[in-house]
Amino acid sequence: MIPWLPPEPVFPALAKALAEPNGLLAAGGDLSPQRLLAAYRRGIFPWFSAGDPILWWSPDPRMVLLPEQLKISRSLAKTLRNGDYQVRLDTAFDDVIRACASRPRAGQPGTWITDEMQEAYGELHRLGHAHSVETWIDGALAGGLYGIAIGRAFYGESMFADRRDASKIALAHLCAYLKQRGFGIIDCQMETRHLASLGARPIARRDFAARLDELCVSGDGPGRWPAAAMDGYFRPAA
Repeated sequence: MIPWLPPEPVFPALAKALAEPNGLLAAGGDLSPQRLLAAYRRGIFPWFSAGDPILWWSPDPRMVLLPEQLKISRSLAKTLRNGDYQVRLDTAFDDVIRACASRPRAGQPGTWITDEMQEAYGELHRLGHAHSVETWIDGALAGGLYGIAIGRAFYGESMFADRRDASKIALAHLCAYLKQRGFGIIDCQMETRHLASLGARPIARRDFAARLDELCVSGDGPGRWPAAAMDGYFRPAA
């Protein structure tokens, strides 16, 4: 039996999450900033389809990427060196999340980034907790990603690319930016072959939760990330 959440932003113990399917922990509640932040601090995230109850998850193992362990392929390194792009922070959050929601994905008939989710994460962005990293090519938004920052932990939510490597360009710059600011982990949620190819790896949920206990209590507070273009911020060695 999956417990229904009370009005207060509290959650069951992570150990109560079901192994199948994928760490389902609870249902119900809302997507208020208070509940979302309480969830992410504990390693819990919402994931549900339109018309369904809000479902809360904490998979075991958890897929994570350490900012300094991003794998950069030869082709991506060449793209990064060419530099015919700009990377900006927090200048087009709503556009990024809409693009992530609307782009078709293999094996997914719809999107979990519902209108309700877009509104909730847009509010987190306005409060300085959610951020976008955007790749701009020829003056147009070509790709990017968004996620939530709490302390020195970044929780990646989704990415999109309308031009080759555009989302990977954003990820490379995000890793460099987070490493400079002392972030210790990027949460990638579910294990996929694509994430593994970029250097992400699964860790036990208890280890992930312990890392969050350490990382979420220190670092910068909420606030808009610097919006200036980041071209030239990251360049791999030749």
